[in-house]
Amino acid sequence: MGCCSGRCTLIFLCTIQLLVALERQVFDFLGYQWAPILANFFHIIIVILGLFGTIQYRPRYIVVYTVWMALWVAWNVFIICFYLDVGDLTKDSDLLTFNISAHHSWWREHGPGCVRREMTQPGVGTVDSQSYISVMGCLMEYQYIEVLHSGTQILIAIFINITGDILLGQTAGEIYSGMTHLPLTGAGMSPEASSIAWRRAIRSWGLRLYTF
Repeated sequence: MGCCSGRCTLIFLCTIQLLVALERQVFDFLGYQWAPILANFFHIIIVILGLFGTIQYRPRYIVVYTVWMALWVAWNVFIICFYLDVGDLTKDSDLLTFNISAHHSWWREHGPGCVRREMTQPGVGTVDSQSYISVMGCLMEYQYIEVLHSGTQILIAIFINITGDILLGQTAGEIYSGMTHLPLTGAGMSPEASSIAWRRAIRSWGLRLYTF
């Protein structure tokens, strides 16, 4: 099966996006970020669907994939605004955990260069003792790591949207070109034979419209 440049590019971008999404899902699980976990789960499903549609020539799947990319960009813009404290959003809230836990981004305590120390308050019994975590020496603040993740997702989604639109346009052009070469009644073809040829050609291109 041949592979045009647009299709190969889309397959490559889908694969990269799937790997990046899986990586992000792992760290969101470690940080118990339930809203991003659900969003990543649906995103991974749609990426697999888009990859399948690209490999198997299914334009409907590609359309769904490109539409989801617009929603995915909007979600990542929200994540960027959340971690940069834009407007009423604040990264210290429990919004991403649905207010059911006080967990925050995994990168908050495990970022590059971070030294994590758990300190117990003195003068309290061992059973009821409370401790707090001190994090020092981080080379990059955790919110900027999250912003970097979301920015990468946005760039990949934009490239995929552009490539998907180009591929769908090429597909529509091929189908239109094939329809312009439908058989006509010629001097050596009877009306019955011409009618049969027309029906076969229309059925063939209709099937391709449905399955590509």
